[in-house]
Amino acid sequence: MTKKQKKTLYRILVSAVLYAAVAVACALAPLPWYAELILYLIPYFLIGHDVLRKAVLGVVHGEVFDENFLMAVATVGAMALGEYGEGVAVMLFYQVGELFQSYAVGKSRRSIAALMDIRPDSANLEGADGSVTAVDPEAVPVGAVIVVRPGEKIPLDGVVLSGQSTLNTSALTGESRPRTARPGDAVISGSVNGEGLLRVTVSRVYGQSTVARILDLVENSSLKKAKAENFITRFARYYTPAVCFAALALAVLPPLALGGGWGLWISRALTFLVISCPCALVISIPLSFFGGIGGASRCGILVKGGNYLEALAHTDTAVFDKTGTLTRGVFRVSRVRPADGVTEARLLETAALAESYSSHPISKSLREALPEAPDPRRAADAREIAGQGVAATVDGHRVLAGNARLMEAEGVAYTPDDGIGTVVYVARDGAFWGSILIADELKDHAAEAMAALRRQGVRTVMLTGDSEAVARGVAGQLGMDEYHAELLPGDKVDRVEALMAARTGKGNLAFVGDGINDAPVLTRADVGIAMGALGSDAAIEAADVVLMDDDPAKVSLAMRIARKCMRIVYENIVFALTIKGLFLLLGAVGIANMWWAVFADVGVMVLAVLNATRMLAVKDLPLPR
Repeated sequence: MTKKQKKTLYRILVSAVLYAAVAVACALAPLPWYAELILYLIPYFLIGHDVLRKAVLGVVHGEVFDENFLMAVATVGAMALGEYGEGVAVMLFYQVGELFQSYAVGKSRRSIAALMDIRPDSANLEGADGSVTAVDPEAVPVGAVIVVRPGEKIPLDGVVLSGQSTLNTSALTGESRPRTARPGDAVISGSVNGEGLLRVTVSRVYGQSTVARILDLVENSSLKKAKAENFITRFARYYTPAVCFAALALAVLPPLALGGGWGLWISRALTFLVISCPCALVISIPLSFFGGIGGASRCGILVKGGNYLEALAHTDTAVFDKTGTLTRGVFRVSRVRPADGVTEARLLETAALAESYSSHPISKSLREALPEAPDPRRAADAREIAGQGVAATVDGHRVLAGNARLMEAEGVAYTPDDGIGTVVYVARDGAFWGSILIADELKDHAAEAMAALRRQGVRTVMLTGDSEAVARGVAGQLGMDEYHAELLPGDKVDRVEALMAARTGKGNLAFVGDGINDAPVLTRADVGIAMGALGSDAAIEAADVVLMDDDPAKVSLAMRIARKCMRIVYENIVFALTIKGLFLLLGAVGIANMWWAVFADVGVMVLAVLNATRMLAVKDLPLPR
């Protein structure tokens, strides 16, 4: 508890003891009304002085109709009617509920604040002479070298220059498994270095670093309210004055019509006021969204506002980019088919040598498939043929490596390979030597992610600029409902708009992507979801939700968190309004007394807040079966 909460708790305990003592004393020895009033006023002012002060200030500043005003009028009215004990009890239980609500909100804020612990305190800047100085991370320029010792947070995004270690990224991604960092590997700020010393070349200034963007997203997420939150705000704005005038009418009109009974109807009106307090809705609904955003962030899912969480809960179509989103975006040799009389090793080596001077990703994947780097001096006269491949002299032989068009253009009789991916055909001295299939690997949980979405009733669609054959193969492996291939960035926007126009229900469409070319689509979709670990800055800025570990399975998890959050919100709205409506009716006809009113106000608020705090415990949710 905070210092203020502890002080409130002490006030509640002391007031409760004094209230019980006065009640016992008055029961044992009846006192004059004024003496009984004075005794009850001691615990009343002790526990309620701040509520009375806020009510008066609200009236002075023109903000009359709030819960402080309702409590003040109800309890002062009870005192005026001689119900001293009830007046104190209402104020006492109201403060108990306020303390409980304050503690729940504080816990929610602490769960978000735990994420703030990723903020680095300093960076160890390495000087030209090898000296190391602790400086503010914001003062470190791009290209500088920083030293990260074991156990320290990495303060800035960069690339490992030297050293090897493991990184704990759980605060960022929700993934507990440590990641290995070696020279050449990209590392992100907020990760905790394990046992090794790392020297890192800074690639982004602090303001553009991963940790700074995360903190900014989380801190500003509360500014974007969901429809349900806006509804409650508007509801309370009109509801509170309405019930105040209703209570006034209940106190005045029946006595005028019946010719008396003022005390009875004023008492009912005061009970009506206590029951009507909208605390349960005003507190529990924002708390539910706050808890949902906090729970998602602990799972490595950053939601930029409650409105996006609500939109995600109503999503029934998920559209995915392929490369870098469903696949790793890393090309590797997946199959080698040599011609008769040629070994796999010889075919692969010949192709790699022919491609040794090329910087194309396909060429790089061929070289990486060899146990040892090929000697580029064995290749000469290398020449790239646009849109077809390369021609080179390898060990004195003319070698061709490229696609089917190259084989056809050179008159080589080749055996077609219908594998899913990019096929490199190889010929030496005009004779076909075989084919090599290079494919982009699916991400580990891609198939599970699509299956989980289907079980949630979400339709899955893939958009890609890749060929029809590759797209069909990947979509088949993942069991996707629909795919569209050979699309340019502008085509993706058109396709998403077509999917949105074809909707028959009220469900939303989410687009998941990672590249710069995905930014327009992320903005156009109802919910844009970006891969944050390796995704482009443009995609992350354009997105409404960011997945920090690039795991497509987190899309399903984000939707389950969002749906659980909205389920809790609707439960609280229905529960609170039903109980309020029932008790207001009972209070108006005189069945519900002030003690019933305490339950209808404080009890309902406590139950609603308890229900809302279920979102604070979210770490992961089981996959639907």
